[in-house]
Amino acid sequence: MALLQLSEPGQSTAPHQHKLAAGIDLGTTNSLVASVRSGQAETLPDEQGRHILPSVVYYSAKGISVGYEAKACAADDPLNTIASVKRLLGRGVEDIKSLGSRLPYEFLQQDSSVPRIHTVAGDVSPVEVSAEILKALVNRAEKTLNGELTGVVITVPAYFDDAQRQATKDAAKLAGINVLRLLNEPTAAAVAYGLDSGSDGIHAIYDLGGGTFDISILRLNRGVFEVLSTGGDSALGGDDFDREIAEWIMQQAGISDDANHKVLRRLMRDACSAKEALTTEKVVELDIELEDGSRWRGQLSREQFHQLVDPLIKKTIVPCRRALRDAGVSAAEMQDVVMVGGSTRVPRVRELVGEFFDTRPLVDIDPDRVVAIGAAIQADILAGNKPDDEMLLLDVNPLSLGIETMGGLVEKIIPRNTTIPVARAQEFTTFKDGQTAMAVHVLQGERELVSDCRSLARFELRNIPPMVAGAARIRVTFAVDADGLLSVEAQEQSSGVKASVVVKPSYGLTDTEIEGMLRDSMEHAEDDLEARRLREQQVEAERVIEALSAALADDGDQLLNPQEREQVEQALAELVSQKDGSDVNTIKQAVETLEKRCEFYVERRMNQSVNQAMSGHTIDEFE
Repeated sequence: MALLQLSEPGQSTAPHQHKLAAGIDLGTTNSLVASVRSGQAETLPDEQGRHILPSVVYYSAKGISVGYEAKACAADDPLNTIASVKRLLGRGVEDIKSLGSRLPYEFLQQDSSVPRIHTVAGDVSPVEVSAEILKALVNRAEKTLNGELTGVVITVPAYFDDAQRQATKDAAKLAGINVLRLLNEPTAAAVAYGLDSGSDGIHAIYDLGGGTFDISILRLNRGVFEVLSTGGDSALGGDDFDREIAEWIMQQAGISDDANHKVLRRLMRDACSAKEALTTEKVVELDIELEDGSRWRGQLSREQFHQLVDPLIKKTIVPCRRALRDAGVSAAEMQDVVMVGGSTRVPRVRELVGEFFDTRPLVDIDPDRVVAIGAAIQADILAGNKPDDEMLLLDVNPLSLGIETMGGLVEKIIPRNTTIPVARAQEFTTFKDGQTAMAVHVLQGERELVSDCRSLARFELRNIPPMVAGAARIRVTFAVDADGLLSVEAQEQSSGVKASVVVKPSYGLTDTEIEGMLRDSMEHAEDDLEARRLREQQVEAERVIEALSAALADDGDQLLNPQEREQVEQALAELVSQKDGSDVNTIKQAVETLEKRCEFYVERRMNQSVNQAMSGHTIDEFE
């Protein structure tokens, strides 16, 4: 007999409240948290009804504050007020120096590659600062939902590399948060947009936030969100618009580049206010407090603003063009262009993006909230609240992953724009007789040579059974999980010995490297192909030389008369002299000539091996 569970009126637990989950948009400038309530995904406000949380943390001797309270301290105490920390996540000290930004912080001089910022409350890393923002958002969600979260989905830029993704997960772990998944921001926007509109077809998601830019081309079909290609710049956003305005004001007002931190922070604040005002106004009045207490007054017109920011907006068009090419589609095939991120509120951004895609961008969904809403929908599904939901997300990895092979070549195992999660394996073998260990060098990038790609990790596979060169079968498996994080395993098939590594680099790619990798791969494609052919032929020549040299040392005097040996060694010397040359065909011809001259020697060695194998046996034993 089944029991019927009864509740007091208004206190019954709805199915969607069985497990509490949330989506977090951890933004450069602002962050939000959203959840599915009564079947509807919505962003959650604080006690004052504010949905947005400024991504700012203030460290004082009395404690730590986050959000609006922290932002209010930025102008007066810039060294202890950390803003736009997302730009620093997963980056090394040298990477941060290359960002080209005058950051008003005191970075510690230390041996570690992970940057630390000095504050009166202690030295902190970008991961620790991000953890404070995440804790504030989770606390808001748990107060609003009146319960503990089982997990969250955190969004990241599609162009975040492995180090930046790992740093995001580390921040969540430090905050005591269970991460259900890292979700690419454009994909999160597509989740929210696709479910709202039911629009199947090909869409462009143009996401310009405070500090990052992403472009993704997606195909939506019956609940399946497939990312065809992705691109962007992990250090370009609305903050750069503010910086251009601030530098223009400095020139107009005669403010020197070495102005103190308070002046710089006030300039950035005033520049941001001017940018926002120009969204609706044609001219904005400026009233700037100078270092000596005096004031400078002027005007900034919308036309002047366009001259300042147009180069930055056009910089976003380059990844858009590349993403279309990678996806194999044209701008005319776009069903629509979805605008995401607070910086897409700038009318000039919408105008230039509309011109490129030759369509009016869609701005009917709040660009600040759409990413958090999409993350909340995905979190609700991953928490198990919608077991019958058919929505499937197919993200892609932004850059190719592979290993180093002989000759300094890169063998790509997972090409860029491969749908993730994914696992790919490839077999390799030994180069030398009796080789008992193999070094595995994991690389990221689009070029053919190791020197042109980025090193991610190294590890060694040891205790390989000694065999002749080429006999060992070593299977190398690359696995990228749904969060875009990589693990690599190498296993020798006959013995089962294995070694593995989870790739956790201590710092990420600079924005220059990210853009440069794809650009260089296209500009140097033909040269790279020729370089690869040359190195492959040189490696083949080295293999033949080593094998023949070993054979001559083993039984050359036994199987060859002096004249025959001289003939073989002469051909060998010719190949040795040619192998380091730059002509592929010449090296190939030298290898073929050597092999032809040594045919009789190879035949004698084979006969000798057969005779030794059959010694003491009869023919009948081999039937």
